[in-house]
Amino acid sequence: MVIQDAKFRRSELLLGEEAMERIAQKRVIIFGVGGVGSWCAESLVRSGIRQLTIVDSDRVCITNINRQLMATTKTVGQVKVEALKDRLLSINPSAEITALQQVFNEETAEEFALDTYDYIIDAIDSLKDKAQLILLACRTKAKFFSSMGAALKLDPTRIKVTEFWKVQGDPLARAIRKKFKNYGQFPEKKFQVVYSDELLENRGCPAEDGEEPSPFNKPQTNGTLAHITAIFGFMLAGLVIQDAAKVFQESGEKE
Repeated sequence: MVIQDAKFRRSELLLGEEAMERIAQKRVIIFGVGGVGSWCAESLVRSGIRQLTIVDSDRVCITNINRQLMATTKTVGQVKVEALKDRLLSINPSAEITALQQVFNEETAEEFALDTYDYIIDAIDSLKDKAQLILLACRTKAKFFSSMGAALKLDPTRIKVTEFWKVQGDPLARAIRKKFKNYGQFPEKKFQVVYSDELLENRGCPAEDGEEPSPFNKPQTNGTLAHITAIFGFMLAGLVIQDAAKVFQESGEKE
């Protein structure tokens, strides 16, 4: 069946009809739709993903505007996943977008039925919850991709993709490894991450009350820029699309 939707005609020109059909069948879940996850979600939907679950417990605040896709002066105060869902449905009204205003943690983990997804994407800030998601996602059959720290970066040319245990120069990756050692538990399979080895210092005023917490569970809020967080998100989306298309091209299987 030829892709009839003109919105995806340019994608089909590159990937082919069968790859686009396969992409449309994939189920993806993104944990965290802030500066990284929101752009990842947009790229996935624009690339033909139709079954997407987005998970985040927060509401849009004024300090999100510099880097988060759905954050504007008009959406401040709205539930993040609902504001993003509206945006994604304006791109593809026939997409199945499930918006969950929930926290992922050890207590709620079973509610997300991770085994039902083809791809799991981690864009969580909380160190403890991120480590928990990695451990659980790596026990499933899903392909799992994770974002390391996108704060305190400026140079887009230093953003890379590698296997988690090969990451160097990223404090978040180092902190997660320490968590695993403290737990006495380690991921059951290898997984790729997006990261940058750049680490700048904050040069502006300290965080004000009500601003987002540091991903390292410290009171400090770290500076971030849209072009960096968006690249992180786009690279995560690219890993999903590349994998979904490549699996079909290599196997020749039809579902």
